[in-house]
Amino acid sequence: MCSINVVARISNVLIMDRRKFMRDSALASSLLFVPSFVKAFETMPTARIGYRRLVIVQLSGGNDGLNTIIPHNNDIYYNARPRLAITENIIKLNDQLGFHPSLSPLRALYDNGELSIINNVGYPNPVRSHFRSMDIWQTASDSDQYLQSGWLGRYLDVHGDKPYNAIELDKQLSLAMKGEHFNGIATNDHKILYKTSKDPFFKSVLKHYNDQHLSEHNLGYLYQTMIEAKSSAKYIYENTKVKLSQQDYPQNKFAKQLKSVAQFINSGLDTKVFYTSLGGFDTHANQPNIQKRLLSQYAESISAFVKDLKQNNAFEDTLVLTFSEFGRRVKQNTANGTDHGAANNVFVIGKNLKKAGFYNQLASLSDLDDNGDLKYEIDFRAVYKTILRNWMNVPIEGIINTKQKALGFI
Repeated sequence: MCSINVVARISNVLIMDRRKFMRDSALASSLLFVPSFVKAFETMPTARIGYRRLVIVQLSGGNDGLNTIIPHNNDIYYNARPRLAITENIIKLNDQLGFHPSLSPLRALYDNGELSIINNVGYPNPVRSHFRSMDIWQTASDSDQYLQSGWLGRYLDVHGDKPYNAIELDKQLSLAMKGEHFNGIATNDHKILYKTSKDPFFKSVLKHYNDQHLSEHNLGYLYQTMIEAKSSAKYIYENTKVKLSQQDYPQNKFAKQLKSVAQFINSGLDTKVFYTSLGGFDTHANQPNIQKRLLSQYAESISAFVKDLKQNNAFEDTLVLTFSEFGRRVKQNTANGTDHGAANNVFVIGKNLKKAGFYNQLASLSDLDDNGDLKYEIDFRAVYKTILRNWMNVPIEGIINTKQKALGFI
């Protein structure tokens, strides 16, 4: 199917804008999407990237933060959720807040000072549409601003070296990983990626790369992309074979993503950003069982991932950021679920956090916005700014446009 789509696109590419072609073509949604950039980047010193790694975990659908970090000593919480509030087996972390029971595997991280919980994270004039709010989080835009590049993609634009510097464990590349000129790689199986790159169709097409009629503005751009796809697939495959994981992981798709990430990191792959996701959090109805299952998958998988990195002395150089596009309404609905909300909690996991535990307290449950949602206190772009400056050791200019002060969790 990939071959058919590429052939179809080749016939029309001469009359298409090259950037639009790359954004819209079948390659952009396939395993082989490895965007191209100018050749000057091939000689850029690796030191500009830095050695630290960032792992993003996206909880898609809008995870209910109020039942994730539970205000177990707050009557307003229980009155607003007579059937939905968590009442038993809460993992109490202090006199006010505690973990959902399914997050018990994270207790060790909390006790070790390896988890920072940032409450009330959001942005002004919040949007309660899944797609639009996710775009805002992924592009680091204002709520009324529409950007075509993601914050991690723009990081690669400025500080990138090779396409495999950023890998998303999925079939499609998220907007967060797309820059103006330089993007990451999307693949949910690097072995299949490598095998596909060795397909005879690839070899046949690439034979024509040096044809005189090709230029950077037409088919030459496509060919260069395919060459880089083949090169990157080979690099990932050959360098990942050296270190197989010995850690036991849960049997679910999210755990498989993290196991692959650990294998990449432990193999010394020159990848600075990894993007993973766990979906299903749109709990308008029957929330208790759904969230219980998903949070269990998240916590058990994260726990195995951290253990894997520690066994290979790679945890100290890895930071994990977990976010969701919005929280849920404080008051439960009639379907034993919660509707789209606004501010939410963010988890940061790492070895040398400056402020572990709770970075800040939960927002007031009595002083809500006009929709009955928690008011945001911390702009999510301040979290990104902190990670870029204090962890990735790069300036934010050209990546994030924000006046928000950096935070003190790292």
